[in-house]
Amino acid sequence: MRFAGFAALFIAAGLFIAVSSSAMQGPIRFGAVYNLTGDWSTYGIPSSRGAKLYVDQVNGKGGILSRPVELIIKDASGSPEGAAAAADEILAEAPDVPALFGLSSSDQARAAGEVSARAGRVFVTSGATSPQLPLQVPEFLFLACFGDNVQAAAAAQFAYDTLKARSVTVLYDSSHTYTRLLQEYFSRSFEALGGKVTSAIKFQGAEKFANAMIRAAAADIIFVAAETPAGALSFARTLRENGFEQPILGGDGYDGDSVWGADPSLKDIYFTTHAFFGGDNPSAHARTFADAYAAAHDGAVPDGFAGLGYDTVGLLIAAVEKAGSSEPDKLLEALGTIENYEGVTGTISFVGGDHVPKKSVTILEIANGKRNFVAEIMPTQIPKP
Repeated sequence: MRFAGFAALFIAAGLFIAVSSSAMQGPIRFGAVYNLTGDWSTYGIPSSRGAKLYVDQVNGKGGILSRPVELIIKDASGSPEGAAAAADEILAEAPDVPALFGLSSSDQARAAGEVSARAGRVFVTSGATSPQLPLQVPEFLFLACFGDNVQAAAAAQFAYDTLKARSVTVLYDSSHTYTRLLQEYFSRSFEALGGKVTSAIKFQGAEKFANAMIRAAAADIIFVAAETPAGALSFARTLRENGFEQPILGGDGYDGDSVWGADPSLKDIYFTTHAFFGGDNPSAHARTFADAYAAAHDGAVPDGFAGLGYDTVGLLIAAVEKAGSSEPDKLLEALGTIENYEGVTGTISFVGGDHVPKKSVTILEIANGKRNFVAEIMPTQIPKP
Protein backbone atom coordinates (compact mmCIF):
# COMPACT_ATOMS: atom_id res chain seq x y z
CA MET A 1 0.00 0.00 0.00
CA ARG A 2 2.86 2.36 0.85
CA PHE A 3 4.46 1.71 -2.57
CA ALA A 4 1.14 2.29 -4.27
CA GLY A 5 0.76 5.58 -2.40
CA PHE A 6 4.22 6.76 -3.47
CA ALA A 7 3.48 5.71 -7.03
CA ALA A 8 0.26 7.68 -7.03
CA LEU A 9 2.04 10.75 -5.67
CA PHE A 10 4.79 10.40 -8.28
CA ILE A 11 2.24 10.15 -11.09
CA ALA A 12 0.30 13.16 -9.75
CA ALA A 13 3.49 15.21 -9.47
CA GLY A 14 4.42 14.24 -12.99
CA LEU A 15 1.01 15.30 -14.28
CA PHE A 16 1.32 18.64 -12.44
CA ILE A 17 4.75 19.29 -13.96
CA ALA A 18 3.48 18.35 -17.39
CA VAL A 19 0.47 20.65 -17.10
CA SER A 20 2.63 23.50 -15.74
CA SER A 21 5.17 23.01 -18.53
CA SER A 22 2.38 22.98 -21.11
CA ALA A 23 0.97 26.23 -19.68
CA MET A 24 4.40 27.85 -19.76
CA GLN A 25 4.74 26.90 -23.42
CA GLY A 26 1.30 28.21 -24.30
CA PRO A 27 0.74 31.58 -25.98
CA ILE A 28 1.56 34.91 -24.38
CA ARG A 29 -1.71 36.80 -24.57
CA PHE A 30 -2.18 40.56 -24.42
CA GLY A 31 -5.50 42.32 -23.99
CA ALA A 32 -6.35 45.11 -26.44
CA VAL A 33 -9.16 47.62 -25.90
CA TYR A 34 -10.12 49.57 -29.01
CA ASN A 35 -13.17 51.27 -30.44
CA LEU A 36 -14.10 49.08 -33.38
CA THR A 37 -17.52 50.66 -33.97
CA GLY A 38 -18.86 54.23 -33.98
CA ASP A 39 -17.03 57.55 -34.47
CA TRP A 40 -14.00 56.45 -32.44
CA SER A 41 -13.39 53.54 -34.80
CA THR A 42 -11.55 56.09 -36.99
CA TYR A 43 -8.69 55.55 -34.53
CA GLY A 44 -9.50 52.10 -33.18
CA ILE A 45 -9.59 50.15 -36.42
CA PRO A 46 -6.22 51.28 -37.82
CA SER A 47 -4.61 51.00 -34.36
CA SER A 48 -5.86 47.44 -33.90
CA ARG A 49 -4.67 46.56 -37.41
CA GLY A 50 -1.21 47.92 -36.64
CA ALA A 51 -1.12 45.87 -33.43
CA LYS A 52 -2.17 42.68 -35.22
CA LEU A 53 0.44 43.27 -37.92
CA TYR A 54 3.22 43.35 -35.33
CA VAL A 55 1.95 40.15 -33.74
CA ASP A 56 1.79 38.41 -37.12
CA GLN A 57 5.37 39.44 -37.85
CA VAL A 58 6.64 38.26 -34.46
CA ASN A 59 4.85 34.92 -34.76
CA GLY A 60 6.28 34.52 -38.25
CA LYS A 61 9.72 34.60 -36.61
CA GLY A 62 8.86 32.06 -33.92
CA GLY A 63 7.19 34.23 -31.27
CA ILE A 64 8.89 35.40 -28.07
CA LEU A 65 10.51 33.22 -25.41
CA SER A 66 9.72 30.35 -27.82
CA ARG A 67 6.00 31.05 -27.39
CA PRO A 68 3.45 32.46 -29.83
CA VAL A 69 1.73 35.79 -29.15
CA GLU A 70 -2.03 36.25 -29.19
CA LEU A 71 -4.26 39.32 -28.90
CA ILE A 72 -7.63 39.39 -27.21
CA ILE A 73 -9.37 42.46 -28.67
CA LYS A 74 -12.55 43.94 -27.22
CA ASP A 75 -14.67 46.88 -28.40
CA ALA A 76 -14.77 49.87 -26.03
CA SER A 77 -18.07 51.02 -27.57
CA GLY A 78 -17.02 54.68 -27.59
CA SER A 79 -17.28 55.54 -23.89
CA PRO A 80 -15.25 55.35 -20.66
CA GLU A 81 -17.82 52.91 -19.28
CA GLY A 82 -17.44 50.74 -22.36
CA ALA A 83 -13.65 50.86 -22.09
CA ALA A 84 -13.77 49.77 -18.44
CA ALA A 85 -16.21 46.98 -19.26
CA ALA A 86 -13.98 45.76 -22.12
CA ALA A 87 -10.95 45.64 -19.81
CA ASP A 88 -12.97 43.74 -17.20
CA GLU A 89 -14.12 41.30 -19.87
CA ILE A 90 -10.57 40.61 -21.01
CA LEU A 91 -9.34 39.97 -17.47
CA ALA A 92 -12.26 37.65 -16.75
CA GLU A 93 -11.78 35.74 -19.99
CA ALA A 94 -7.98 35.58 -19.78
CA PRO A 95 -6.69 36.16 -16.24
CA ASP A 96 -3.19 35.20 -17.45
CA VAL A 97 -2.73 38.34 -19.58
CA PRO A 98 0.37 40.22 -18.36
CA ALA A 99 -0.71 43.58 -19.82
CA LEU A 100 -3.47 45.46 -21.60
CA PHE A 101 -3.18 48.26 -24.14
CA GLY A 102 -5.02 50.42 -26.64
CA LEU A 103 -7.42 53.39 -26.94
CA SER A 104 -7.00 56.92 -28.24
CA SER A 105 -9.31 58.76 -25.86
CA SER A 106 -7.85 60.05 -22.61
CA ASP A 107 -11.13 59.58 -20.71
CA GLN A 108 -11.49 56.01 -21.99
CA ALA A 109 -7.83 55.16 -21.38
CA ARG A 110 -8.08 56.32 -17.79
CA ALA A 111 -11.13 54.10 -17.23
CA ALA A 112 -9.50 51.02 -18.75
CA GLY A 113 -6.21 51.80 -16.99
CA GLU A 114 -7.90 51.91 -13.60
CA VAL A 115 -9.38 48.46 -14.19
CA SER A 116 -5.97 47.13 -15.23
CA ALA A 117 -4.25 48.69 -12.23
CA ARG A 118 -6.69 47.09 -9.80
CA ALA A 119 -5.72 43.74 -11.32
CA GLY A 120 -2.00 44.57 -11.07
CA ARG A 121 -1.62 44.83 -14.83
CA VAL A 122 0.17 47.39 -16.99
CA PHE A 123 -1.97 49.44 -19.36
CA VAL A 124 -0.17 51.12 -22.26
CA THR A 125 -2.30 53.58 -24.18
CA SER A 126 -1.34 53.68 -27.81
CA GLY A 127 -2.98 57.01 -28.65
CA ALA A 128 -4.49 58.77 -25.61
CA THR A 129 -2.31 61.84 -25.26
CA SER A 130 -3.10 63.36 -21.86
CA PRO A 131 0.24 63.69 -20.02
CA GLN A 132 -1.76 63.60 -16.79
CA LEU A 133 -2.82 59.96 -17.25
CA PRO A 134 0.21 58.43 -15.47
CA LEU A 135 -0.53 60.68 -12.49
CA GLN A 136 -4.17 59.60 -12.47
CA VAL A 137 -3.31 55.89 -12.70
CA PRO A 138 0.05 55.77 -10.89
CA GLU A 139 2.64 53.06 -11.57
CA PHE A 140 0.59 51.04 -14.06
CA LEU A 141 -0.27 53.40 -16.94
CA PHE A 142 2.19 54.30 -19.72
CA LEU A 143 1.88 56.25 -22.97
CA ALA A 144 3.35 55.02 -26.25
CA CYS A 145 2.49 58.41 -27.78
CA PHE A 146 3.64 61.94 -26.99
CA GLY A 147 1.69 64.07 -24.52
CA ASP A 148 -0.73 66.85 -25.47
CA ASN A 149 1.62 69.41 -23.96
CA VAL A 150 4.28 68.33 -26.48
CA GLN A 151 2.06 68.39 -29.56
CA ALA A 152 0.48 71.69 -28.49
CA ALA A 153 3.92 73.23 -28.05
CA ALA A 154 4.91 72.00 -31.52
CA ALA A 155 1.72 73.46 -33.01
CA ALA A 156 2.37 76.81 -31.34
CA GLN A 157 5.98 76.86 -32.54
CA PHE A 158 4.86 76.01 -36.10
CA ALA A 159 2.20 78.74 -36.00
CA TYR A 160 4.60 81.38 -34.70
CA ASP A 161 7.74 80.50 -36.67
CA THR A 162 6.41 79.09 -39.95
CA LEU A 163 2.96 80.61 -40.38
CA LYS A 164 4.22 83.89 -38.85
CA ALA A 165 1.05 84.18 -36.77
CA ARG A 166 1.08 86.66 -33.93
CA SER A 167 -2.55 86.28 -32.87
CA VAL A 168 -4.90 83.32 -32.60
CA THR A 169 -8.52 82.68 -31.76
CA VAL A 170 -9.15 79.35 -30.07
CA LEU A 171 -12.29 77.21 -30.34
CA TYR A 172 -12.57 74.00 -28.34
CA ASP A 173 -15.09 71.36 -27.37
CA SER A 174 -15.22 71.44 -23.58
CA SER A 175 -16.93 68.04 -23.42
CA HIS A 176 -13.67 66.10 -23.53
CA THR A 177 -10.45 66.03 -21.53
CA TYR A 178 -8.39 65.84 -24.73
CA THR A 179 -9.75 69.03 -26.28
CA ARG A 180 -9.69 70.97 -23.02
CA LEU A 181 -6.06 70.11 -22.32
CA LEU A 182 -4.92 70.59 -25.92
CA GLN A 183 -6.25 74.14 -26.20
CA GLU A 184 -4.89 75.04 -22.76
CA TYR A 185 -1.38 73.81 -23.59
CA PHE A 186 -1.52 75.47 -27.02
CA SER A 187 -2.58 78.84 -25.59
CA ARG A 188 0.14 78.75 -22.94
CA SER A 189 2.78 77.80 -25.50
CA PHE A 190 1.73 80.42 -28.05
CA GLU A 191 1.75 83.20 -25.48
CA ALA A 192 5.15 82.04 -24.17
CA LEU A 193 6.51 82.58 -27.68
CA GLY A 194 5.14 86.13 -27.76
CA GLY A 195 1.81 85.52 -29.49
CA LYS A 196 -1.60 86.74 -28.36
CA VAL A 197 -4.77 84.69 -27.80
CA THR A 198 -7.50 87.10 -28.87
CA SER A 199 -10.32 84.83 -27.75
CA ALA A 200 -10.79 81.31 -26.36
CA ILE A 201 -14.34 80.10 -26.86
CA LYS A 202 -15.68 76.78 -25.66
CA PHE A 203 -18.64 74.81 -26.97
CA GLN A 204 -20.17 71.44 -26.17
CA GLY A 205 -20.83 69.16 -29.12
CA ALA A 206 -20.82 69.88 -32.84
CA GLU A 207 -24.27 71.43 -32.79
CA LYS A 208 -22.95 74.29 -30.63
CA PHE A 209 -19.96 75.09 -32.85
CA ALA A 210 -21.68 77.63 -35.09
CA ASN A 211 -22.72 79.75 -32.09
CA ALA A 212 -19.18 79.67 -30.74
CA MET A 213 -17.72 80.55 -34.12
CA ILE A 214 -19.61 83.81 -34.50
CA ARG A 215 -18.09 85.03 -31.21
CA ALA A 216 -14.53 84.46 -32.45
CA ALA A 217 -12.38 87.58 -32.43
CA ALA A 218 -10.27 88.50 -35.45
CA ALA A 219 -6.86 86.81 -35.50
CA ASP A 220 -4.11 85.59 -37.83
CA ILE A 221 -5.05 81.93 -37.38
CA ILE A 222 -7.77 79.78 -35.82
CA PHE A 223 -6.92 76.90 -33.51
CA VAL A 224 -9.75 74.36 -33.30
CA ALA A 225 -9.42 71.53 -30.79
CA ALA A 226 -11.59 68.73 -32.22
CA GLU A 227 -12.02 65.22 -30.85
CA THR A 228 -12.34 63.30 -34.14
CA PRO A 229 -11.51 63.80 -37.85
CA ALA A 230 -15.23 63.90 -38.67
CA GLY A 231 -15.67 66.73 -36.19
CA ALA A 232 -12.64 68.60 -37.51
CA LEU A 233 -13.93 68.28 -41.08
CA SER A 234 -17.33 69.62 -40.05
CA PHE A 235 -15.83 72.56 -38.15
CA ALA A 236 -13.49 73.46 -41.02
CA ARG A 237 -16.37 73.42 -43.49
CA THR A 238 -18.46 75.65 -41.22
CA LEU A 239 -15.63 78.16 -40.83
CA ARG A 240 -14.97 78.34 -44.57
CA GLU A 241 -18.67 78.61 -45.43
CA ASN A 242 -18.92 81.56 -43.05
CA GLY A 243 -16.03 83.50 -44.54
CA PHE A 244 -13.19 82.55 -42.20
CA GLU A 245 -10.18 82.29 -44.53
CA GLN A 246 -7.33 82.17 -42.01
CA PRO A 247 -5.23 79.01 -41.63
CA ILE A 248 -6.87 76.44 -39.35
CA LEU A 249 -4.66 74.55 -36.92
CA GLY A 250 -5.43 71.51 -34.75
CA GLY A 251 -4.11 68.38 -33.06
CA ASP A 252 -3.92 64.68 -33.80
CA GLY A 253 -7.69 64.41 -33.57
CA TYR A 254 -7.65 65.53 -37.23
CA ASP A 255 -5.67 62.49 -38.42
CA GLY A 256 -7.82 60.43 -40.79
CA ASP A 257 -7.12 60.28 -44.52
CA SER A 258 -10.47 58.92 -45.73
CA VAL A 259 -12.45 61.61 -43.88
CA TRP A 260 -10.74 64.57 -45.55
CA GLY A 261 -11.26 63.07 -48.99
CA ALA A 262 -14.95 63.99 -48.62
CA ASP A 263 -14.14 67.66 -49.35
CA PRO A 264 -11.06 68.25 -51.55
CA SER A 265 -11.77 71.99 -51.69
CA LEU A 266 -10.62 72.54 -48.11
CA LYS A 267 -7.12 73.96 -47.73
CA ASP A 268 -4.83 75.84 -45.35
CA ILE A 269 -5.54 73.28 -42.64
CA TYR A 270 -2.62 72.02 -40.53
CA PHE A 271 -2.42 69.59 -37.66
CA THR A 272 0.01 67.82 -35.39
CA THR A 273 0.22 64.03 -35.36
CA HIS A 274 2.47 61.10 -34.52
CA ALA A 275 3.91 60.07 -37.88
CA PHE A 276 3.34 60.17 -41.62
CA PHE A 277 3.69 57.06 -43.74
CA GLY A 278 3.35 58.55 -47.22
CA GLY A 279 5.86 57.76 -49.93
CA ASP A 280 8.15 60.66 -49.04
CA ASN A 281 8.82 59.47 -45.48
CA PRO A 282 12.64 59.33 -45.19
CA SER A 283 12.65 56.53 -42.59
CA ALA A 284 13.36 53.07 -44.02
CA HIS A 285 11.78 51.54 -40.90
CA ALA A 286 8.57 53.53 -41.48
CA ARG A 287 8.48 52.64 -45.18
CA THR A 288 8.86 48.94 -44.40
CA PHE A 289 5.94 49.17 -41.98
CA ALA A 290 3.83 51.08 -44.50
CA ASP A 291 4.50 48.49 -47.20
CA ALA A 292 3.56 45.61 -44.88
CA TYR A 293 0.40 47.41 -43.74
CA ALA A 294 -0.62 48.14 -47.32
CA ALA A 295 -0.04 44.51 -48.30
CA ALA A 296 -2.28 43.36 -45.47
CA HIS A 297 -5.05 45.90 -46.11
CA ASP A 298 -5.63 46.29 -49.84
CA GLY A 299 -3.08 49.03 -50.38
CA ALA A 300 -4.26 51.28 -47.52
CA VAL A 301 -1.81 53.94 -46.32
CA PRO A 302 -1.48 53.70 -42.53
CA ASP A 303 -2.07 56.77 -40.40
CA GLY A 304 -0.27 57.72 -37.21
CA PHE A 305 -2.64 55.65 -35.08
CA ALA A 306 -1.89 52.49 -37.04
CA GLY A 307 1.79 53.13 -36.34
CA LEU A 308 1.07 53.65 -32.65
CA GLY A 309 -0.78 50.33 -32.41
CA TYR A 310 2.21 48.64 -34.04
CA ASP A 311 4.71 50.34 -31.69
CA THR A 312 2.68 49.61 -28.56
CA VAL A 313 2.78 45.87 -29.10
CA GLY A 314 6.47 46.22 -29.94
CA LEU A 315 7.11 47.94 -26.61
CA LEU A 316 5.31 45.24 -24.65
CA ILE A 317 7.17 42.48 -26.44
CA ALA A 318 10.47 44.29 -25.88
CA ALA A 319 9.63 44.43 -22.17
CA VAL A 320 8.86 40.69 -22.06
CA GLU A 321 12.14 39.93 -23.81
CA LYS A 322 14.07 42.24 -21.47
CA ALA A 323 12.46 40.65 -18.42
CA GLY A 324 12.86 37.12 -19.80
CA SER A 325 9.34 36.53 -18.52
CA SER A 326 5.71 37.37 -19.16
CA GLU A 327 4.89 37.63 -15.46
CA PRO A 328 2.99 40.91 -14.90
CA ASP A 329 5.28 42.32 -12.21
CA LYS A 330 8.45 41.55 -14.17
CA LEU A 331 6.99 43.05 -17.35
CA LEU A 332 6.03 46.21 -15.43
CA GLU A 333 9.54 46.60 -14.05
CA ALA A 334 11.17 46.01 -17.45
CA LEU A 335 8.85 48.39 -19.31
CA GLY A 336 9.79 51.24 -17.01
CA THR A 337 13.44 50.87 -18.02
CA ILE A 338 12.98 50.78 -21.81
CA GLU A 339 15.32 53.22 -23.54
CA ASN A 340 15.77 54.11 -27.22
CA TYR A 341 13.14 51.74 -28.58
CA GLU A 342 13.10 52.45 -32.32
CA GLY A 343 9.46 52.52 -33.26
CA VAL A 344 7.88 53.52 -36.55
CA THR A 345 6.42 56.59 -34.81
CA GLY A 346 9.74 57.63 -33.28
CA THR A 347 12.22 56.68 -30.59
CA ILE A 348 10.62 55.79 -27.26
CA SER A 349 12.30 55.93 -23.86
CA PHE A 350 10.91 55.80 -20.34
CA VAL A 351 13.59 57.41 -18.20
CA GLY A 352 13.66 58.85 -14.72
CA GLY A 353 10.33 57.29 -13.85
CA ASP A 354 8.52 59.23 -16.58
CA HIS A 355 5.77 57.20 -18.24
CA VAL A 356 5.34 59.66 -21.13
CA PRO A 357 7.99 59.31 -23.85
CA LYS A 358 9.71 62.32 -25.36
CA LYS A 359 9.01 62.15 -29.08
CA SER A 360 9.10 64.52 -32.02
CA VAL A 361 5.85 65.81 -33.56
CA THR A 362 4.86 65.60 -37.22
CA ILE A 363 3.05 68.50 -38.91
CA LEU A 364 0.69 67.64 -41.77
CA GLU A 365 -1.33 69.83 -44.13
CA ILE A 366 -4.71 69.02 -45.65
CA ALA A 367 -4.81 69.80 -49.38
CA ASN A 368 -6.86 68.26 -52.19
CA GLY A 369 -8.53 65.95 -49.71
CA LYS A 370 -5.26 64.36 -48.60
CA ARG A 371 -2.70 64.61 -45.83
CA ASN A 372 0.68 65.98 -46.86
CA PHE A 373 3.93 66.10 -44.89
CA VAL A 374 5.10 69.58 -43.83
CA ALA A 375 7.62 69.24 -41.00
CA GLU A 376 8.85 67.32 -37.99
CA ILE A 377 9.34 69.35 -34.82
CA MET A 378 10.80 68.75 -31.39
CA PRO A 379 9.47 71.79 -29.52
CA THR A 380 11.94 73.83 -27.50
CA GLN A 381 9.45 75.03 -24.85
CA ILE A 382 7.04 72.48 -23.40
CA PRO A 383 4.47 73.42 -20.73
CA LYS A 384 4.25 71.26 -17.65
CA PRO A 385 1.33 68.77 -17.54
